[in-house]
Amino acid sequence: MKILRSCVIAFSMYSKIPVPQFDWKEEDMKYVFCFFPCIGAVIGLFISGWGWICRNFHIGSLAYVLMGTAIPILVTGGFHVDGYMDTMDALHSYQDRERKLEILKDSHIGAFSAIMLLLYYLIYLAAFSEVMDGKDLAVVSLGFVLSRIMSGLGAICLRPAKKDGLLRAFSKRAAQKNVVFVLFLEMLVCAAAMLLLSPAAGAAALIGSGGTFLFYRIRSYHEFGGVTGDTAGYFLLLCEAAIVIGAAIGSHLF
Repeated sequence: MKILRSCVIAFSMYSKIPVPQFDWKEEDMKYVFCFFPCIGAVIGLFISGWGWICRNFHIGSLAYVLMGTAIPILVTGGFHVDGYMDTMDALHSYQDRERKLEILKDSHIGAFSAIMLLLYYLIYLAAFSEVMDGKDLAVVSLGFVLSRIMSGLGAICLRPAKKDGLLRAFSKRAAQKNVVFVLFLEMLVCAAAMLLLSPAAGAAALIGSGGTFLFYRIRSYHEFGGVTGDTAGYFLLLCEAAIVIGAAIGSHLF
């Protein structure tokens, strides 16, 4: 029951998919990060299905790109987009570390968050429009699983910027060897599947995701002293974009 409850909490917390509601207990959160990638799997299935529909029913490229970009937001409700925007406001404030952490908690959005979100989706749309082949799109679809695996590992293994907060609460309950082992196993399986589906696109996507994680670790430590729930959302969006860009480059160059 603890495992099932952890799965329900993961979907309740990180998606808009309807699930049964109950009072969360501390022991129920133990395996939440193990099921976080399942939300990426749902997104990936929808995107792959949408790509199949577009290819077989000759739906235009504009509809393909816009709907393909909208699917992750529809499934998650933009949960991680909020973290990305808050982080962008903090990073572009050029204040000291304590002030940046305060900006992360501010519910208001500033001009820089809107500008950087627009820039993000312009780049994402451009890259996604170049991923039309079924196997390359499958690599992108698996990328939504991979990004959540890496986000879970980051939440557990990287230094937290604050002693409180939702990410801190989840990571404390998940900081155990078996959860990390499961996430690493999921990552290996996901990476192998990406390479088998399309070696070039898969390899480029994996390089992009790995580079993004390294960048995230360095910048979060430097700017905030560690990671938070908002920076986790920031990483997730950057990682997904890096995977799409990598798949697009790999599919064209090799």
